Order: sequence, then structure tokens, then C-alpha cells
Amino acid sequence: MIAENDVLEPVAPAALAGLDFFPIWATDHHGRPVTPDSAGSVPYWPETGGTRFLLVRWAPLSALPEPSGDVDELNADAERQLPGLMGAFEPENPGFHTSDSVDYGLCLEGEMWLRLDDDVEQQILPGTCVVQRGTRHKWENRSDRPATMLFVLVGAGRSGV
Repeated sequence: MIAENDVLEPVAPAALAGLDFFPIWATDHHGRPVTPDSAGSVPYWPETGGTRFLLVRWAPLSALPEPSGDVDELNADAERQLPGLMGAFEPENPGFHTSDSVDYGLCLEGEMWLRLDDDVEQQILPGTCVVQRGTRHKWENRSDRPATMLFVLVGAGRSGV
């Protein structure tokens, strides 16, 4: 049985200029599909034992537009589109975030940089797999073309990450 067969439209909040999110599938801690709310969204981060399956496409840093508009309104709009995501970001350190999840990432196209604490950095090329275990990190596309990562997020309590 095929549950769905649709073309996904990106979720692209203006507060996260240059990022396109393609939420593919979400489950709760029992493995049941999570249904979208009235706005068509599901919580970005999975509950403990829940999952999220998504693609994220980054525009090159050099091509990022400057966000325009009221910051609070932009953040509120992003929160409506991807509930919970904005709360993981550090306002004083743009792009850095920490989650209560184990994240399996696979670079599908382009070139990404994963930046960790203490300025530890790793270049991520197509075919590279990353397992992110609730650590503080930041993603950047420093190339001159878009990059796409495939992620599976598995919810885990902070003590269990």
C-alpha cells in the first residue's frame, strides 16, 4: 500500500532566508503518522521516540537575501510553518542550535559545512552521513550552488541523547 504520492512544496519561512524544508513524514512515539494541524503543520521536533523524515535545501551563503520586515513577525510566521524550530536557535549565535533528538543526515547534493563547539568544522560532501546526537551545531553552505541534506530525526530526551 502506498500511503501518499505527492509532489512536496517547500516550506520556506522568510526568517530562515535561503532554506527550503520538505517535511516528508512524521510519526509519534507509537510509530503512528502525525497529522498536520489546521495550519497544515506538525511540530518540527519529534517527541521522545517519534520521528521526522525531511529534506532541507540550503542556498549558498553568498546568495542569501537579507531578511526584511519585523523580526518578531518573521519569527512568528516561521513558528506557524515549522512549530518549535525557531526555539532551538540561539539568537546571539545565528544558526547555532541544539535539539533533543538523534539526527541522521545524508548529503544528497552540494557541499555543506557542519560547525560544532570550539570552532570544530567538517566539510560534508554528497554521500557523507552524519549522526548528530543532540550536540550544539550549525550548518552552512559555503559553496556557490545549492546543497540538499536528507534527515531522519529521532526524538530523545536530553539525558538520553
